[in-house]
Amino acid sequence: MAEDKTYPMTLEGKKKLEDELEDLRLNQRPKIIERIKIARSYGDLSENSEYESAKNEQSMLESRITTVEHMLQYSQVVDNEDVDKDLVNVGKTVTFKELPDEDPETYQIVGAAEADPMSGKISNDSPIAKGLLGHKTNEEVTIEIPAGDMQVKIIEVK
Repeated sequence: MAEDKTYPMTLEGKKKLEDELEDLRLNQRPKIIERIKIARSYGDLSENSEYESAKNEQSMLESRITTVEHMLQYSQVVDNEDVDKDLVNVGKTVTFKELPDEDPETYQIVGAAEADPMSGKISNDSPIAKGLLGHKTNEEVTIEIPAGDMQVKIIEVK
């Protein structure tokens, strides 16, 4: 992983990652270790599917722990106190409508680590967020998306 990459996130997003890391270390890891121990007791490891499954799960868990630790180490909590209240920035919620006459859409722009489009949280790396960042309320913006250009008007920034 690139050591110079930072992970912008809200304070809420950082707390969620810290909670996930604690759960992975204190709850999930001991469960898998116990599963491995039990599977080992079955004998011959070369044809022991329970053991193989538990080891694969352990590998995925350790990979996730490493990823979350890295993200937390290089996290950058976004502070919007000094940012213009009408300026679209990571951590803010923006309402916009596609022109000429689509219904308004509202999303919170968050770091990639906490993105969840189904909950209205889009990554700052997404095409829509990239197109909105740095713009203000009442601006009309052209956003480049994979399907072509999209013209939007920013209605509100909170």
